[in-house]
Amino acid sequence: MILPGRLITAGCIGVAFLWLGLHAAVQAQVTPVTGDARRGAAIAAQGVGDNVPPCAPCHALNGSADASGAFPRLAGQSAYYLAWQITEYASGVRASAIMEPIAKALSADDRAAVAAYFAASDGPFLVSKKADPTLVERGRQLARVGDEAKALPSCNNCHGPGGTGEFPAIPYLAGQYADYTAQQLTLWQGGSRKGSPGGMAEIAKRLSEQDIAAVAAYYQQLRGPVEASAQPTK
Repeated sequence: MILPGRLITAGCIGVAFLWLGLHAAVQAQVTPVTGDARRGAAIAAQGVGDNVPPCAPCHALNGSADASGAFPRLAGQSAYYLAWQITEYASGVRASAIMEPIAKALSADDRAAVAAYFAASDGPFLVSKKADPTLVERGRQLARVGDEAKALPSCNNCHGPGGTGEFPAIPYLAGQYADYTAQQLTLWQGGSRKGSPGGMAEIAKRLSEQDIAAVAAYYQQLRGPVEASAQPTK
């Protein structure tokens, strides 16, 4: 369904239903991820043997990363989504010279443990650079309404009001670092990220460079799921 207040042209409806269909299919196939969070904490702090370095130097022990945008905030994402992404790195579906060898060296139990640990983490939302208000406003439009001229449905259709996510399969965007979000949209746009070929890839191709920067800036300033849910709506 198209949420109330969204633009409902034929192009928007076509892309929205394509993505929402994939969204529903993914959600229907979700198998709960249960892992030993204490084991995950040990991996985050110490790594595993000689092949897996600790997660903390890049993502911080509390999952908040370092606000540079080079590494994503992991704290509070769903365990299912985090485990899914680690598995995609291990299989090569999601490419990363850093993450692929690490993910391959983790056992299935270790992946579930790390996912469970970061899902339960509540690292703070770190202060990052402030974006131009005009850019944020464009991002707000794309997130809440979409763009009729580009046949873009709203981001909120799948990522939830205020970017809070639709767990377990759809990640939150609110409070994620703008540079990281922009990087991922660019990877989908160029075909380098392949985990959502009919969904995010199709949507990203319709975004301009300015649109990508705007969406990323908007979601970063929402801070996080709790703060985002309290944001006033127009």
